[in-house]
Amino acid sequence: MSRQNYIFTSESVSEGHPDKVCDRISDAVLDAFLAEEPEARVACETFATTNRVVIGGEVGLSDQDKLHDYMGRIDQIARACIKDIGYEQDKFHHETVEVTNLLHEQSAHIAQGVDAADNKDEGAGDQGIMFGYATTETPALMPAPIQYSHAILRRLAEVRKNGTEPALGPDAKSQLSVVYQNGKPVGVSSVVLSTQHLDEALTSDDIRAIVEPYIRETLPDGWLSADTEWHVNPTGKFVIGGPDGDAGLTGRKIIVDTYGGAAPHGGGAFSGKDPTKVDRSAAYAARYLAKNVVAAGMAERCTIQLSYAIGVSKPLSIYAETYGTGQVSDAEIEKAVGEVMDLTPRGIRQQLQMNKPIYQRTAAYGHFGRAPDADGGFSWERTDLVDALKSAV
Repeated sequence: MSRQNYIFTSESVSEGHPDKVCDRISDAVLDAFLAEEPEARVACETFATTNRVVIGGEVGLSDQDKLHDYMGRIDQIARACIKDIGYEQDKFHHETVEVTNLLHEQSAHIAQGVDAADNKDEGAGDQGIMFGYATTETPALMPAPIQYSHAILRRLAEVRKNGTEPALGPDAKSQLSVVYQNGKPVGVSSVVLSTQHLDEALTSDDIRAIVEPYIRETLPDGWLSADTEWHVNPTGKFVIGGPDGDAGLTGRKIIVDTYGGAAPHGGGAFSGKDPTKVDRSAAYAARYLAKNVVAAGMAERCTIQLSYAIGVSKPLSIYAETYGTGQVSDAEIEKAVGEVMDLTPRGIRQQLQMNKPIYQRTAAYGHFGRAPDADGGFSWERTDLVDALKSAV
């Protein structure tokens, strides 16, 4: 029997965190190519440090002239991301940072296994295992610790950018330790918040006075108490932030991007990868299926695992786990999810409308637990498979 009373902790990082700056640039490059050609191939990695951004990886368009034209736009794309995030520091400024573009054409050996041919469907862009998860503990069917850690930083970013709190800088981290009783989240035992600030004279107490009201308005009523421990900028000053304070890399915050450690992770990062890469698209599909299983009332918690081989279109396996909360058997769920959705790479992309420039918005504050957008963004958060799943069991 699983434990019912415990404390679980998850962290989030802001859009100005060095790794998230890199995720943002990589996904902005991806969006630019998808806007030109829905079937564009992109595997873009970014590295950022003091006064420098390096972008590398593989890209592909059917029109080689357009490919070379888009290569010339990479510098502009990177600077626009850095400007929107808010970096205007002496040693990391959107106008003066040196941007090096090392992108090149996609490997023909990778393409031959992925591209559809006359005698076979399009294959997966890589081998691997992908997990999706959902739980009833929040309205978004996400684990509470990661969902509210994200929400705190999104709120602080809002007031920073709209000028309400001009003392705050772009780089920040949050961490919540959530108390569970009878398997349900009921409170927060500790809050950790470290945020960059632009005024060197501000103390940790000053920063707490700024951020505490926003944290309180973000968390559910009654979750904070006199017993909650607060650690706001516990090391003191935090003026030098972003890639000037610590180097960043694409794909280094995979637990922040998913479920905060509350569910398994296959190990593959998302940002900078076009949706032929099942590291991304199949992880989104697994979340979509798990969320619909929970929304259908089939379980209070659900993990879905999918596995793929490079160049092979259909998943090698489908696995479901409901942790004893299932109203139907896990085996029935496995069968049902395979029936209600085409889980080939192309089937996933078509059902979730993934060949669109919708990825830059995913680069911070989580790829899951977000509201679906009218243009297809976060389509994997829809619950439109509920009726089909109920009919399939």
